Amino acid sequence: MAAHAETAPYVDAFRARAGEPPWLAARRAASLDHFAALGFPTRREEAWRFTDLRPLERAIFPPVAAPLRGAAGDIARWRLPGVTHRIVLVDGGFAPDLSAIGTLPHGVYLAPTARALVERPALVEAALADGGETGRQPFAALNAAYFTDGFVLALEPGAVLEAPVEVIHLGSAGAARSHHLRCVVQLGAGSRAQLVETCAGDGPYWTNMVTAIHLHEDAALVHVRIEDEGQQALHFSLLRASLDRAAHYDAFALTLGARLSRQDIQVRFDGPGAACDLAGAFLLRGEQEATTAIVVDHAVPQCTTRELFKGVVDDRAHGVFLGRIVVRPDAQKSDAQQVNRNLLLSRRAAVDTKPELEILADDVKCSHGATVGDLEEESLFYLRTRGIPEGEARQLLVEAFAAETLDRLAPGPVRVHVASHLTRWLGAGSAP
Repeated sequence: MAAHAETAPYVDAFRARAGEPPWLAARRAASLDHFAALGFPTRREEAWRFTDLRPLERAIFPPVAAPLRGAAGDIARWRLPGVTHRIVLVDGGFAPDLSAIGTLPHGVYLAPTARALVERPALVEAALADGGETGRQPFAALNAAYFTDGFVLALEPGAVLEAPVEVIHLGSAGAARSHHLRCVVQLGAGSRAQLVETCAGDGPYWTNMVTAIHLHEDAALVHVRIEDEGQQALHFSLLRASLDRAAHYDAFALTLGARLSRQDIQVRFDGPGAACDLAGAFLLRGEQEATTAIVVDHAVPQCTTRELFKGVVDDRAHGVFLGRIVVRPDAQKSDAQQVNRNLLLSRRAAVDTKPELEILADDVKCSHGATVGDLEEESLFYLRTRGIPEGEARQLLVEAFAAETLDRLAPGPVRVHVASHLTRWLGAGSAP
C-alpha cells in the first residue's frame, strides 16, 4: 500500500515488463517503492517552496501503455537546419520513421535507450545507479520505475562528432498520459560532441525525464535544450552531470512552454580544472508556472562555474530561479559567478529568485546577484521619440533583454535556431 495517497494511482498502475533482465526489474520495483514512500514534494521543502504542483495534484497521468511512435508526424518546426544525427521520440517511444541517425563516426554510439538496454546494458545500468531512486527525488524515482525509452549517446576516448546530435521529444494530443524518458550521455577522454534537445507537443500530457551525463577527462559537451511543450502539458526534468579533470560542459536552456515546468540541473566537479557554463532564459505568459533549479557542487579545487539566466514573465505567469553553488572545504581556487535577471511585463506577473553561495573554502573567487524589474521608461521613451510605436518598442527591448543569453552560444545554425524560437514567442505576444 502506498504511504501517500497521491502516489496510489501510479503505484497501482505498475506492471512487470516481460523479457527485461532481472537487475532492471528489481531496480524498477525498488524505485517505485521509494516513490511511494516519498510522496509528492510539498512547499515545506525548501527546494520546492516556490513550485506550485496543483496542476499535477488535480489530475492523474497514467503512464502511456503503448507509445504512438509515429502519430505526431510533423517535426519541421522543430528540426535543426543542416546535417544532424536525429532521434525522435513520440510519447516516450522511439519513432524510427521520423528519425535519421545516419552514419556515425568511428567510436560514436547513438541509439534509443530501449535498444541500448540490449546492446549496451552497462551504460544504462550505470545511469540508473545515480538517477534519483535514492535521496529526495520522487519524480526521478517514478521515472526509474516506468521509463520506456530515451536516448543513449556514448563517445569513445578521442572521438569527435562534427554534426550535432538532435533529439526531439514529442507529446501527442489525447487523454492525459505520462511518458517517462531515461537518457544517458557518456563522453570519453578528449572527446567532443554537440547535443540539441527539443521537447514539444500538444495535449494534456506529462513529460518526466531524467538525464545522466558523464564527461571524462578533457571531454567537452555543448548541450542546448528547448522546452516548448503544449500549453496544457507538464514538464519535469532532472539532469545530473559529473565532470572529470579539465572537462567542459556548456549548457543552454530555453523554457517557453508547458502549463507547469520544472527543470533541475545538478553539476558535480570530480576533477580539477573542469568548467561549466550554464545559461538560459524562461519566457512565460498566461498562467504558466516554470522553475529552474540549479545546484553546482565544487567538490575539488580549481574549477570554474559561470551562470547567466534571465526571465521574462507576462500576464499572470510565475517564474522561479533557484541557484545554489557549493564550494567544499578542499575546493580551493574555485571561481564561480551566478547572475539571474528578470523582467516583469505585467503587474500580476511574479518571479521568485533565490541565488545562494555556500562557501567552505578560503581561497576562492565567487559572486552572485539577482534583479527583478520592469522595462526602463527612459529606454522606451528614447525609442518612441525615434518614431517607433510603443508596442514595437516594447518588443525590441524585451528581445534585447532576453537575447543577451544567446551570446553564450557560438555563432552558427544552432544559435539561429534558438533565436528563431525566442522571436516566435515574442511575435505571438504582439499578435492582435
